[in-house]
Amino acid sequence: MNGKIFLPKQEITIHDLKPSNIQTYCQLQSEQLTNHCPILLARIVYYDCFTQKHQEVINYAKNQEPLSRHNLAYLRSQSWLKDFPPVGQVYEFSIQYSNLFAYICPTGYRKEKAEYIQIVAEKPISENVQEYIQKSAMLLSNYADIYLDYGRQKSEIKLLEQVLHRVGHQLRSYLALVGLYAHNLCFSLKQSPEYEQATIIRDSIEDIDNNLTELINCGQGEKLKVTPQDLRNLVVESIKTLQPLLDDKQAKISIPETSTTLLIDYLQLKQVFNNILSNAVYFSPDSGTITCSWQIFQTEVLIKISDQGQGLSPEDMQKIFTPFYTRRPGGTGLGLTIAKKIILDHHGNLWAQSVAEGGAQFCIILPRTQNI
Repeated sequence: MNGKIFLPKQEITIHDLKPSNIQTYCQLQSEQLTNHCPILLARIVYYDCFTQKHQEVINYAKNQEPLSRHNLAYLRSQSWLKDFPPVGQVYEFSIQYSNLFAYICPTGYRKEKAEYIQIVAEKPISENVQEYIQKSAMLLSNYADIYLDYGRQKSEIKLLEQVLHRVGHQLRSYLALVGLYAHNLCFSLKQSPEYEQATIIRDSIEDIDNNLTELINCGQGEKLKVTPQDLRNLVVESIKTLQPLLDDKQAKISIPETSTTLLIDYLQLKQVFNNILSNAVYFSPDSGTITCSWQIFQTEVLIKISDQGQGLSPEDMQKIFTPFYTRRPGGTGLGLTIAKKIILDHHGNLWAQSVAEGGAQFCIILPRTQNI
């Protein structure tokens, strides 16, 4: 064996856990390190964007006695940390009045403080153990970025919910008044040639009121009305809604013949497809094709919607799901934010990317069963 320690491949990836608890992820990483490496303990320091504090996770090897209070206080003091060493590299440092060997591998710096994996061992660690620690640090750094993104999204969604409720209830008061006058107008014009126009006004106000109710409710995950729905039929219904836009641009939407059943809130998911597909039609060139495809896996489905437009700029990529950000003249900047919220409420995910051949692509992951 030439004195080498052969370690298993990394068992945790950033896709194994939803970005809802970084402490759990750090705990699992520290357990892997102590289970697979000849070390005494693994200590991980990370930044939690929800508590806005740096936290720690400590995991000892099996049957290992805890470090003395003095040694642990020294590890936490960070007096051994010199400057800001590069992320992803393993550095050795000394523990005062101890024969133990200590190492640090920085994973990032936030709020002017270091995040890192700290290792304590009885003897110097080998090169392949150092490589294993570096891979763990890389995964942890990627996960921390995802978690920070998740925190930003949660804050933005909370702001959106507040705006939806405040503005929504105000608008419904005005709509109720206009609806009353429209109803009275229809009644008084029953025998008049203008009756049909008055009826259209009344029905349109009712539609707006219903849509506004759905908009307000979409900010409340507990109000999901989950039923089995056919994915293809749902997309077809959205396409029918957008047919006037498609006809105006002489564009078309291509969808697969295959389908699957999802446990979803029909009205809210239809809103998601309406928002994404209407954007795709708007940014597509005349006579363009919007491609909607899906891959069906055992527990989830991956849906991709691609257009042939100009794609997404770096600013778009950063802000596309931020409330009130839009590139559409007259747009509210809420459609994609609401779509993101609905997908998150369904325990899925939604993201956007530019495609190599040109255009934008929106990707949706939805579970095929729900525990909402």
